[in-house]
Amino acid sequence: MNAPHDLLDVDHLLSDEERAIRDTARRFAQDQLAPHVAEWAETGELPARDIAKQMGGAGLLGMHLSGYGCAGVGPTAYGLASIELEAIDSGLRSLFSVQGSLAMYSIHAYGSEEQKQQWLPGMAAGDHVGAFGLTEPDHGSNPNGMRTRAKRDGADWVLNGAKMWITNGSVADVVVVWAQTDDGIRGFVVPTDTPGFSGRAIKHKMSMRASVTSELTFEDMRLPGSALLPGAEGLRGPLGALNEARFGIVFGTTGAARSCLETAIDYATTRTQFDKPIGAFQLTQGKLADMSVAHGTALLLSVHLGRLKEAGVLKPAQVSAGKLNNTRVALDIARTARTILGANGISGEYSVMRHANNLESVLTYEGTAEIHQLTIGRELTGLSAFA
Repeated sequence: MNAPHDLLDVDHLLSDEERAIRDTARRFAQDQLAPHVAEWAETGELPARDIAKQMGGAGLLGMHLSGYGCAGVGPTAYGLASIELEAIDSGLRSLFSVQGSLAMYSIHAYGSEEQKQQWLPGMAAGDHVGAFGLTEPDHGSNPNGMRTRAKRDGADWVLNGAKMWITNGSVADVVVVWAQTDDGIRGFVVPTDTPGFSGRAIKHKMSMRASVTSELTFEDMRLPGSALLPGAEGLRGPLGALNEARFGIVFGTTGAARSCLETAIDYATTRTQFDKPIGAFQLTQGKLADMSVAHGTALLLSVHLGRLKEAGVLKPAQVSAGKLNNTRVALDIARTARTILGANGISGEYSVMRHANNLESVLTYEGTAEIHQLTIGRELTGLSAFA
């Protein structure tokens, strides 16, 4: 019999290697992260550097990249690992994906050989923590309007500006920073021990509490010419990296949904009211059925997009469709699961409200739902509604 969360037997579509990688990631997440995540979320304090080291030791960081200490697994296997981490908490999957699919991917795809050799092996091992500086206090959905600027000064660059809502930022060793230059938007590999850099953790969050979220500032930072990412010009660079990370979100959100579904099923079959389990009532079974079907179809969509990526034919609009659909589905499942748990649904003893709060952020980061709608609309009509 299939596990309750796999009504449609999506597991049957995976290869033995993919299932083995998935199971390894699941054991790591359950053994190393699950026992502590409620406390991390409660206190709003995450030992991000220690966790990065553990993830690196498990071979998870940059696992979909090749060489430089990276495992080189396929896209679907990477997605399955994202599921297992987000089943614990979206913040933990964010640490994993920002490190591997934003910071490491940018260096791997656009960096010089010197930059790759300098940073990627240590990042894969978790010895170096990376961040990705694109979003600014006044510019999120429109990165083309960014105000962070890098100016040439002889052979060097001088960087000034600020970035906001940066995962891993205040604990990072290196940040891939995107800035305006006289030649358009360019990326820079910025060690955080460079004079002029400062990072401040953002406190009082109601969502993504088991995550380090930061504001970064750059004040007359002098960088050598070798800090420039040579292979990225214009928005193609940051958007390419974001597409990698969004692909992981497509999978990851189904992990949060699965956690909520499993919690709701367990609660419904053990909680008794009116002398029988609440799972015996038609209204509860209707909710569980709808949640299971929605989760299964989201997971099927994820695997399908994984196969397209493996074939080299995945389009950005298809990633947008996956991110738009699966974040919506996961958030709806979390909210419905909360109703099944009643008052217990808001208790930190259960994961449901924590997942729901996190998914409110996942819905809008790395492209809001509206931005993904417009991306899909442009694909359908050939007309851009962004400007």
